[in-house]
Amino acid sequence: MDWYIKVLKQYADFSGRARRKEYWMFFLINFLISMAIGFVSGFIGGMSQSASMASGMMILPLLYSLAVLIPGIAVGVRRLHDTGRSGWWLLISLIPIIGAIALIIFLVQDSQPGSNRYGENPKGVESAMEV
Repeated sequence: MDWYIKVLKQYADFSGRARRKEYWMFFLINFLISMAIGFVSGFIGGMSQSASMASGMMILPLLYSLAVLIPGIAVGVRRLHDTGRSGWWLLISLIPIIGAIALIIFLVQDSQPGSNRYGENPKGVESAMEV
């Protein structure tokens, strides 16, 4: 959960680098929260007799998605920076299927060792802080 909070605190920070763990833990927790919100709003909306109540419950997933949109893009850009790529590579996902596969490959790659043009390696910074 700390990784999720860390990304939310850096919600509009598009500079620097993000470790694989930071990105994928944010992705996982975000996915689980989205599933829970979707389940609850669907359950409550399905139980109600009123059509306006059912459509009103669908606003919760939309609001959550909007709330984490910018932090999600920011951590994706920082993750690409960690592999030595520009954040503009996120746009490759707009190409159907092939773009998404290429982006996933970029996101699962290990950090570029040492520092690159986007900053110091976050693995080195964090391991020095733990000692």
